[in-house]
Amino acid sequence: MARDLARLALVGLLLAVVAGGYTAVRIWQQGALDERRPVEAIIVMGAAQYNGVPSPVYQARLDHAIALFRDGVAPMLVVTGGKAEGDRTTEAAAGRAYAIGRGVPDAAILFEDRGRTTRESLAAVGALLRAAGVSTVVVVSDRTHMLRSLRIATDEALTAWGSPSATSPTDVDPVRRLDATVRELAALAVYFIEGGRPHR
Repeated sequence: MARDLARLALVGLLLAVVAGGYTAVRIWQQGALDERRPVEAIIVMGAAQYNGVPSPVYQARLDHAIALFRDGVAPMLVVTGGKAEGDRTTEAAAGRAYAIGRGVPDAAILFEDRGRTTRESLAAVGALLRAAGVSTVVVVSDRTHMLRSLRIATDEALTAWGSPSATSPTDVDPVRRLDATVRELAALAVYFIEGGRPHR
């Protein structure tokens, strides 16, 4: 019995390693793709902000999304993200102010300011966009975050393509990119175990 259990444990470990390796490759493959195309809205995934000033990671995402907006990829920019405990403002509010300061019209910005996680933000954005009759989007985030963001957006009944920022500190630094990949593997595992909450 003990030998059989040990074999099962070994098989389970090997399967987990193979699954993790495959998913890591998929994370990097998706992050290497820029699928920009004409859509109805550009979604910018939130990141940390400090008293209304976007963090370097968030600024890289916003700069990329604003460039897409200026290039005519979509007529609408959607900024996302709530606030952490102790924050005076939200990620979405910081992103909106940043975009307006760089010439994006206020009327062209939609924001979701309650989500604390990728899943919460995209669920709220999905509801807002479906109510507005919008279904096609380009999602902007870091390279390592693209696979999970697109999967959740698809589960929220959005037709989504990814356009990752190429200047995020998370992607430029190999150590931070590896750390982000490990965190994404864990987050994807949790999402799949929970089964997601598709709104179809």
